[in-house]
Amino acid sequence: MRNRFTHPFSELPDVLPVFPLPGAVILPNGQLPLNIFEDRYLNMVFDAMASSRLIGMVQPKGETQSQHPELHETGCAGRIVSFSETRDNRLLIILAGVCRFDISDEVEMKNGYRRIQASWGRFAHDLDTQESGLDAAEIIASAKRFTESRNLSVDWSALDHLQPPELIDTLASSLPFSPEEKQGLVEAVVMGDRAELLRALCEFGAATPEDGSPVSH
Repeated sequence: MRNRFTHPFSELPDVLPVFPLPGAVILPNGQLPLNIFEDRYLNMVFDAMASSRLIGMVQPKGETQSQHPELHETGCAGRIVSFSETRDNRLLIILAGVCRFDISDEVEMKNGYRRIQASWGRFAHDLDTQESGLDAAEIIASAKRFTESRNLSVDWSALDHLQPPELIDTLASSLPFSPEEKQGLVEAVVMGDRAELLRALCEFGAATPEDGSPVSH
């Protein structure tokens, strides 16, 4: 459960390794599976395992083929809660969301991976595990319309045990929104705003086929 992995605000590190990956985001109440195979990110995971277990997920801006792309100013840290090695020297990990951060500065790279100076203050409420009072029924209905419009198969029963904040952040990070839309979800400061944006993206996506043309009635 999430409470087991939440860091006290005072224990969040000032310097955080970051994994710039377009379209891959984590949110405070969600999880993100990752398949790690590049040497620099293998180094990052092993170094994280030896310290705080925290990795910052942050999306690059614009041209993502660059070896050193410009980064969005806001990302989210996840704690490594599952770790396994494969026979072909890959790492399969799962991050559990902890807290979002703003990038104050970028610091010297370590073992090939990038690191940033993290400012946590704007998102200190991410560490509050109290229930939000949100009713997830409307969001689930919107998400089902979205997935049906995309012919996506979802095991909704696997989400039944999730509390509304976990459900919202799981859907926000896992549904196939664009990188820009996912960044908007990361930057929605409070849970209510994130829930409303998620619902709006689902409704818009359900009404708009993947080619971008509106659905005719």
